[in-house]
Amino acid sequence: MKKYDAIIIGAGQAGVPLAKKLAKAGKRTAIIEKRWLGGTCVNDGCTPSKTLIGDARLAYVAKQAQRIGLRVEGEVDINTLLDRKTEIVENARTGIYKSMRDIPNLDLMMGTATFTGEKELRVDYVNGNMEFVSADLVFINTGARPQIPDIPGISEAGYLTSTSIMELRSIPEHLVILGGGYIALEFAQLFCRLGSKVTILEKGERILSKEDEDVAKEVGTILEEDGAGVITNVQVDKVARTPGGQTVISIHTDGGEEQQITCSHWLIAAGRVPNTEELNLAKAGIKTDEKGYIVTNERLQTSAAGVYALGDVKGGPAFTHVAYHDHLIVLKNILEQGNLSTHNRIIPYCMFTDPELGRVGMTEQEAKEKGFTVQVAKLEMSNSARGVESGETRGFMKAIVDAYTGQILGASILAVNGGEISSVLQMAMVGNIPYDAIRNMMFAHPTFSESLNNLFMTLDKS
Repeated sequence: MKKYDAIIIGAGQAGVPLAKKLAKAGKRTAIIEKRWLGGTCVNDGCTPSKTLIGDARLAYVAKQAQRIGLRVEGEVDINTLLDRKTEIVENARTGIYKSMRDIPNLDLMMGTATFTGEKELRVDYVNGNMEFVSADLVFINTGARPQIPDIPGISEAGYLTSTSIMELRSIPEHLVILGGGYIALEFAQLFCRLGSKVTILEKGERILSKEDEDVAKEVGTILEEDGAGVITNVQVDKVARTPGGQTVISIHTDGGEEQQITCSHWLIAAGRVPNTEELNLAKAGIKTDEKGYIVTNERLQTSAAGVYALGDVKGGPAFTHVAYHDHLIVLKNILEQGNLSTHNRIIPYCMFTDPELGRVGMTEQEAKEKGFTVQVAKLEMSNSARGVESGETRGFMKAIVDAYTGQILGASILAVNGGEISSVLQMAMVGNIPYDAIRNMMFAHPTFSESLNNLFMTLDKS
């Protein structure tokens, strides 16, 4: 059995930087990856999807140019989009490999890891070889994958996932999407802009169930303007494939109304499950919750001493930047005897529809549930100077403020560059800067962030 100081399972957004930094700190380190370097973000998530979304926006902008008398004719060449996406992904993947290959103390193992005991693992290499390894410290960064619901006929009929849909070499005539969350809505707008008819099926009362109702309603309006149909309170009863290759989805709503939807393609975007089944966690004494996610404390330690879980595999908000921040916590604590934890950390995120939904902190509903007395600042983008001048007036800015302290508790920025604007408010929250300081701050004119002045001026009228 080969002995290491540290073993990382999974070369995702936590695993790669952690492995490099531990090795550079003098610890003999191994990182085990069964597929591709970079994890979901580089290979199946952020990098490819945001590349396609950015390119689809060009098609949208070209059509909008008619307002200045410029007419653009023709269809999107999906092969050109996919080739560009693939090149960007492969360049990123290759860059990660090059950044790791010559680091002293670091072994890269391409294979599947399985626990055989406490901090002991068997590695089944992709080339057919096998090896046993152990370490004083083990870090699990194996991520998650799309959850496939148990629907009668689904295996026979087939389906797309957020991974396979980005490999299509033809634009769907009619795309049905099961799910009303962030991934589902990004793909819905993307394919509307590529020319598909899109129908969204959401089992709940509304899309974006974790967001405030006014935010979800506005996003729904924007998607419908772009051509997507939304059906809520839906239960899928069965699915079948016709001899001609079409998919027939049988549904009913809460009211009992039954309907059949025939489409050319359908995408399952109804949640994710952790990649833990191959790890044999019980052998190592690592506990999981009822959904299979690894249970950790605020310092990301599992129930097994010396074993940590980072990123999506531990549950909680499944975002790349969360995984990266996880590695900073364990690195500081292990190498510098720090005392960092996940307690009360502010987690921002962004849904990359157009306009974007930039989010940070609590929603209005969450703040009220936690007992805060709040003031709600809200500004329609049609009242933003930059929005009017650029023709980007869809959406709004919304901030939640503690009525007693003036501190910003959270924000939802549904606007062009919404993620960038919400980052301004995130920095204010970290620095305990009250809303009135933002209201009176001098921003460059005309910028979208400048509209934060006007956003908080609305509280003067409340």
